[in-house]
Amino acid sequence: MMGPTHDNKMSSSGAGQAARIGSMDFVRGVVMILMAIDHVRVYSGLPAGGPTAGIFFTRWVTHFVAPGFVFLAGTGAYLHGRKLGNHTALAKFLFTRGAWLVLLELTVIRIAWTFNFDFAHYLLAGVIWMIGWCMILMAAAVYLPTTVIGVIGVAIIALHNITNLFTAQLREVYANSEPNWLLKILYFGGALELGSSGPPLLILYVIVPWIGVMMAGYAYGVIAEMPVERRRAICLRIGAVLSAGFVALRAVNVYGDPRPWQGHLLTLPGFLGFLNTTKYPASLEFLLMTLGPMCILWAFVEGWKGGAAGATETFGRVPMFYYLLHIPLIHLAACIVSLVREGRINPWLFGNHPLAPPPVPPGYTWSLGQLYLVFSLCVIALYFPCRWFARVRAERRSKWLSYL
Repeated sequence: MMGPTHDNKMSSSGAGQAARIGSMDFVRGVVMILMAIDHVRVYSGLPAGGPTAGIFFTRWVTHFVAPGFVFLAGTGAYLHGRKLGNHTALAKFLFTRGAWLVLLELTVIRIAWTFNFDFAHYLLAGVIWMIGWCMILMAAAVYLPTTVIGVIGVAIIALHNITNLFTAQLREVYANSEPNWLLKILYFGGALELGSSGPPLLILYVIVPWIGVMMAGYAYGVIAEMPVERRRAICLRIGAVLSAGFVALRAVNVYGDPRPWQGHLLTLPGFLGFLNTTKYPASLEFLLMTLGPMCILWAFVEGWKGGAAGATETFGRVPMFYYLLHIPLIHLAACIVSLVREGRINPWLFGNHPLAPPPVPPGYTWSLGQLYLVFSLCVIALYFPCRWFARVRAERRSKWLSYL
């Protein structure tokens, strides 16, 4: 892998390259589409992960979203840096964009989730918060050789579950207290009190291991630049190794997310238990389970053409724009569904979603069919503004547009 030269200039081969990698946009587009499923589920009243197989897989298929989103953000940062040709310019971009994302999470996105202004009692540190802080950390990391960034990223992913081996000691340390604010942000998560009168910050996405995923994605940018056939072969090989690693670790069930999974794999309960890995914080097995198939998908979609492929790539070209639109659109759609079904907009829809909503009102919960119908209509509706914005970004080349 290639690292930075000592004069703070990035290697010039590929610098200023304007052509996009269609397969990367396709994979990112798949991630964005899957994301909408779980966010519709938030307003459907259906629980996350059970009790039926249909509800389990409705949640499980969206597990590929956060790892893909973060990994490809790292790859995108590498490719953007190659265009800039200068690590200082890239660091400045990552720092300012990261700070912008953190601000959006605590303001615009929080309002979109809740449709309320209850800032005195509820702040959410979700996926955009986490990506923002990871970008800020990457602003410092980009001065390292790309190989070193990749090694550090892989090490964080592979080794962070060592903390599980010291669970008893950690419980003893924090028996009468909680981890401090920094440890909560970095790894433990939970509620962070912002002063005696401030609102609690509910930390859903912590920094570790996600910074490792972004660093690994950054190093993967070297592979993304390779000729198609070589890139396809390497993607397929990496995906197969990661997927096999997940199966092996899960079968041994000693490290990486050792959890009981009942029954035999050939039975439905056993199979669901095998796939039920920990997302908060993301375990090694969770990341292997999701990143492996993502790499395999990238290998198989190289060169795909046609209307469906083009539409999927459109979403992948404007991921942040899509994200900012899809939450209020889905929330609005849920209000319309409530109005049609109940003759009113249920006040539950103005609770503090998605992490601390009130109990689901009796009789409110949707069927899976209703969930997927709303999801499909929302994705179709999102295509048109995303296509427009993708054209604007391609034609105007404004640095301000790169922040969306």
